[in-house]
This record gives sequence, C-alpha cells and structure tokens, in this order.
Amino acid sequence: MKSKALTLAAVAAAGVLIASPVQAQDMEMPKAQTISAKVIDMACYINAGLTGDDHKMCTEVCAKAGVPLVFLTDDGGILLPTGMGMPSTSQNDKLIEFSEQKVSVTGPVMERAGARTIIVQKIEKAGY
Repeated sequence: MKSKALTLAAVAAAGVLIASPVQAQDMEMPKAQTISAKVIDMACYINAGLTGDDHKMCTEVCAKAGVPLVFLTDDGGILLPTGMGMPSTSQNDKLIEFSEQKVSVTGPVMERAGARTIIVQKIEKAGY
C-alpha cells in the first residue's frame, strides 16, 4: 500500500511539473536581433508561391482562418514568429496589420532542425 501511495504521489508531482508553463525568461535566450522581412501567409507562399500587394486580402483571410503568418526574410528564408513562454501563442493578431508589408522585427532568433523562429518583441513597418 505504501508503495502505491508513493507511486501516485510521484505521478501527481510529475503532472504538476509537466502542466506548469515555462516562461521564456526561464530559458537561455540568445541576444535579440532586428531582421528585415515581409509578413506573408505560409500556406499560399509554400503551396503556390503567392505573395505581394495583390495577395494582401487573401493573406488576411488566411490569417483569420488560422493559417500562420510568417516572415519572408530578405535572403529568402522563412522565419516563424513565436510568443514568450510555453505554450506559445499564435502571433497572427500582432502581424495581421502588416500583411504583405516589409517590416523590421526584433527578438531572439533560434534555429533547430533547419527551422528558424523569432520571439516577436517588437515589430514595425520598415522605414519607420
């Protein structure tokens, strides 16, 4: 019986640790960078190569439907926006006003398995 109680206590403690959100400030963060990029919707760009001023309305519709907005960097790379902490949250609400526009985005950039992310700390239309 004592063994069963210890096992249950250990499982409960593990559940609390797993369920506890991790804050970005608890993780080791690289120094923030400022990157020039265009805000695009990932699906239309990856699937069909669509981007540009005449695609702005579609980008906004896709974003409202849950398609992730991403950054198309000046070197042609894709940078995925993330929020602080875990679980992260969609950044579409922050980015939608910049659909198909050039921006300067600032935050820590991380890379793993060929994918790059940026924790969006600041974003503004390029040239401002």
